[in-house]
Amino acid sequence: MSEAISGAEFKKQLREGRPKLGLFLNAHSPTVAEQLAHSGYDWLLVDTQHGPMGYESLSGMLAGIANGGAKSLVRVGGYSDRPSIQQALDMGADGILIPYINTAEEARQAVSCCRYPTAGTRSVYFPQRSMNRDGLLGYAGAANANVIVALQVETADCIKNIDAIAAVPGVDILFLGQNDLCMSMGLYEKYKFPDMYTSPELGDATEKLKAAARKNNVILGLFLFGTARVGEFLDKGFPFISIGNDLHHILTQATTYVKDVEAVSKEKGHAPWARRATALM
Repeated sequence: MSEAISGAEFKKQLREGRPKLGLFLNAHSPTVAEQLAHSGYDWLLVDTQHGPMGYESLSGMLAGIANGGAKSLVRVGGYSDRPSIQQALDMGADGILIPYINTAEEARQAVSCCRYPTAGTRSVYFPQRSMNRDGLLGYAGAANANVIVALQVETADCIKNIDAIAAVPGVDILFLGQNDLCMSMGLYEKYKFPDMYTSPELGDATEKLKAAARKNNVILGLFLFGTARVGEFLDKGFPFISIGNDLHHILTQATTYVKDVEAVSKEKGHAPWARRATALM
C-alpha cells in the first residue's frame, strides 16, 4: 500500500483537476468502513448527519478508514455543531463536511471551528489520535493547511449568496447536494421525477456555483447515486465526487444477485422463485 498523501497535497491535486472519487458511509460499522477503505476509493465520508453513529462508533470507523489508507471526512450536523467537529478532527478525520450553509457568516463560523488560532477557534488538546503520528507540534502546526473544509451547497439561499460564501478564506470544497437543492428551489413540486435534475433552474444554479468556485479557486464536489453521470460532472469541473453510499452499494449489489437467482430458478424449470419487495422496487 502506498504512503498516504497529506491533506494539503490531496487538495492540491483536486485543484489541478485530478479526480478523487469516494463514498458516504451511513452504516455505523467500523468493519464495513475498514473494508471499503481497501476497495480503491480515494476517500470515505462518515455521515453523522443521517447515520446512527455516536462518537464511539465514529472513532472505530475513522481508525478503520485510516488503516485502509483512504482519506476520511465526517459530515456533522451544521456550522454550529462545534462539539462534533472537534471530536471528529481529534479522532483523526482528515476533513469535515458542513451541511445547510446559507450565508457567508455561516461559512466563516464553519471554517473557524475547523482551524486552529489565529485562523480559527478550534481547541488544542493532547494526546489525541490525530497527533499520534506527528506529535502535538507536528500535527497542530500543519493542521490548518491539511484539514479539508467542505461546505454543502443545498439551498436556494446558498446559491443566492454563493459569491460571498466561496470567497470566505479557508473554504476548500463547495459540495453540491442536488436533492436538497431541488427541494429548496421547489423543483420537486414543479417537475415530475427525475426531470428536476436536468431542469434549466438547477442548471442555472449549478453554473452560478461553478463560476463562484472558479473565481476563488475552490474545489467543486457533489453527491451522485451510481456512475451514470460521473463523466458528465467530471467534464463540468467537479473532481470530488461521491458514488453514493455504503447502504446503496449493498442494496444494488444484493439486487443484482437476487435478479440472477430469480432468472436461474426460471431457467431450470423449478417452481419459480421470486424476490420479495425491495427498497429499490
